[in-house]
Amino acid sequence: MIINTGQRTDIPAYYSEWFYNRIKEGYVLVRNPYYPEQVTRYELKPEVVDVLAFCTKNPAPMLDRLEELSAFRQFWFVTITPYGRDIEPNVPPKENVVTSFCRLSEKVGKRCVGWRYDPILIAGKYTVDYHIQAFEGLTAALSGYTDQAVISFVDLYQKTKRNFPQAREVTKAERAALGKAFAETGKRYGITVRTCCEGTDLAVYGIDTQGCMTKEVLEKALGEKLTVPVRSGPRPQCSCLLGNDIGVYNTCRHFCRYCYANYDRKTVLQNVARHRPDSPFLIGEAQPGDKIRKAKQSSFISDQLTISL
Repeated sequence: MIINTGQRTDIPAYYSEWFYNRIKEGYVLVRNPYYPEQVTRYELKPEVVDVLAFCTKNPAPMLDRLEELSAFRQFWFVTITPYGRDIEPNVPPKENVVTSFCRLSEKVGKRCVGWRYDPILIAGKYTVDYHIQAFEGLTAALSGYTDQAVISFVDLYQKTKRNFPQAREVTKAERAALGKAFAETGKRYGITVRTCCEGTDLAVYGIDTQGCMTKEVLEKALGEKLTVPVRSGPRPQCSCLLGNDIGVYNTCRHFCRYCYANYDRKTVLQNVARHRPDSPFLIGEAQPGDKIRKAKQSSFISDQLTISL
């Protein structure tokens, strides 16, 4: 089984103490975001957890205690974008995140750390040329510390439209110009550029359009063959392994204006006030009427070893 931490919030940036407590205790309780009385218990044990998958804009709070995760395989995505505090109010300075990225890569291995340059939005000073130059600079800084970069374009969810009314769709011509330039830059620095759920139109430039955290990506990173059950989801075009997320929506304090996981600032702050590092729940405690079920967990690791070339 793969345990994910990053679709709903940024656990490494804001809840690392809680996460390490859950690893120590060996389990976590997760509410269904749509039916809160339905609670899933996941065992956090290496016998049934093949990969701990992280997605963060700031891995720094986790780095000094990574030895506590030594029994687990890990895969990290670290998002580094060129936006300022006008778009990402609480994300640390980019040079700090780059430093943390490199430290993380040195600890877990560059194949287990991917870089996300997303979402790409065009607004104000953030033009196509701006992105091309920024991507070049970041690619140079991260070269040798990762072999992959994931790009995607801003999705105009209702939450995004409300919190960031200036946002607009990236045009087909802009997508093509960025895709072509990014692919060329990645090739120069030995970094494969991927998209996820963006169609296949950028494949003509040499971009891998099969997905960001696919079975194949994880197998290459881990050097293991995975036998993953076929599952259907709300995005049938997505082949990424993104289930079993232990995070909670409306809890990320980065307050990025394009965020799809937060409703508004007030809701986030109300939830954050209910966080307890020693609770099995990320937010709050057990409630009367909770229906706790144990997740069906088993290893996806095959006996067949893969060799990364």
